[in-house]
Amino acid sequence: MTTVRAKLDNGRCTLELATALNLGEMQRYLNRVGDRWPLQVVMLGGARVDDARGAPPQRERGPEFVVVLVSRAFEGMPWLERVYQAASLWDGMEMGDGADVHCYTLEAFQRKRTTTPVVRAVAERGVLLYEDSDPLYPLPPDMPRADGAAGDIL
Repeated sequence: MTTVRAKLDNGRCTLELATALNLGEMQRYLNRVGDRWPLQVVMLGGARVDDARGAPPQRERGPEFVVVLVSRAFEGMPWLERVYQAASLWDGMEMGDGADVHCYTLEAFQRKRTTTPVVRAVAERGVLLYEDSDPLYPLPPDMPRADGAAGDIL
């Protein structure tokens, strides 16, 4: 089970961000996703996160929420199938808008964070909601965190 901290504090996140997000529904979403696939990393970005961090109102907003899910269980599963299933679990009514959901294996995420602008933006400016600290399957030391460092923070 994945737990969202009540106070999202991973180096750059503020209390304003925690109040701007429906953390109860975010927790329920991660529980629904986590029931289907063991998660290694969950990152959240998008216009709502940027707003809470003080981005100027006159800008191209892009998606309101961008969710990046990383799991070993996605290996061998068609990309479109995993994205469709994970996106169907998102409750846009509760969260206030839909989400652009990205589902990757760790290797695919490592590639996409440098080649796909929206994934790079989440890796650089998003919020790390969850990172697995399983000693049997350690994450690589260069795994990006929302605060720019590498390694386990939860």
